[in-house]
Amino acid sequence: MNLIERKYCAISGKDDMEHLYSFHQFPVFMGCVNQALEADLKEDMNWWISRHSGLIQLNKLLPLEVLYPESHGAGAIGELWKKHHKEFANFLHKKSPSAVLELGGAHGILAKEFKQFATIPWTILEPNPSSVEGCQAHFIKGFFDDKFHYDKKFDTVVHSHVFEHIYDPDQFMRHLAIFMDEGKQLVFSLPNLRVWLERKYTSCINFEHTLFLTEPYVEYLLAKHGFKLVSKEYFMDDHSIFYDAIRDRSVTPMRLPDGLYKKNKQLYLDFISYHQKLISDLNKKTSQSKQSVYLFGAHVFTQYLVAFGLNTTPIISLLDNDLSKQGKRLYGTHLMVQSPHVLKNIECPAVILKAGAYNQEIKEDILKNINKFVTFFE
Repeated sequence: MNLIERKYCAISGKDDMEHLYSFHQFPVFMGCVNQALEADLKEDMNWWISRHSGLIQLNKLLPLEVLYPESHGAGAIGELWKKHHKEFANFLHKKSPSAVLELGGAHGILAKEFKQFATIPWTILEPNPSSVEGCQAHFIKGFFDDKFHYDKKFDTVVHSHVFEHIYDPDQFMRHLAIFMDEGKQLVFSLPNLRVWLERKYTSCINFEHTLFLTEPYVEYLLAKHGFKLVSKEYFMDDHSIFYDAIRDRSVTPMRLPDGLYKKNKQLYLDFISYHQKLISDLNKKTSQSKQSVYLFGAHVFTQYLVAFGLNTTPIISLLDNDLSKQGKRLYGTHLMVQSPHVLKNIECPAVILKAGAYNQEIKEDILKNINKFVTFFE
């Protein structure tokens, strides 16, 4: 596989990278498959940090066609995601857009949610379009780069949980600055990665989220490329941040805050040590438990736990609410996926649950709607 090497810091451009930690042979795809285990691809996942900017970043990147062999489905399942899309649509509505170009809209759920506020022209640029029922947006198959041309009128560019997937955010913002005329709006949502790492969420950085793109870096890039930050809102205390910016060439560049290197490095090392202890505790619990043991989350949550050394032998199966994953195998593991409803008739089962911001939603659903006697290993 021809990996893409990131030789310099993705924010500062400096050659000052320091190695933090490596995961040997991590699965390259976060989804579920029907293929033989032997066909799964794995690569070392090596994390580095810039001494100047403090940005934690992956130093070797997967080709996009390997990373995203199909539509990126994150954000399509669950009540929490529905609430996110509704609130982000409302945030966007307050900006009174007249015509939207959405980058990486995937399923078109945001466009569908926005219809409750207004019917406006809405185009989605997406490499793997997969429209939900009721979405009336126009889809264009492709990526946003310097080769993309768009001749329709628009006043607002939107993206949701896309920025953290961009390999070169500096170049991405440069393209946006060229593409967008003075006064046009840039409205976007991205995960609150600082809180995610503080709370040890394994969905924080990985082969898809290759940069620890926190607020200081986002706001530094906005200013550098001539975007004035108008407002931002936090969706929950551990999920997303909504940004509203406007193209304004009078904006002057800003400096990154001091101390990011020391702060971010310690955050990441704490994340590693936490999971090393967690896995030791989970392995002890599952080996001694007389309960039927399951693991929730057919996604990167589980792949990380396995990479840290989770013993999967006592685990009966993975559980996931996504119907498209059930009956398949989580890529890079031998674990098959079932509906959480298999817990219904099992006496006092145990579920390993480390699903980050979605833990509470998952736990409440299982206890209320499936089996109130489930024990959770968290």
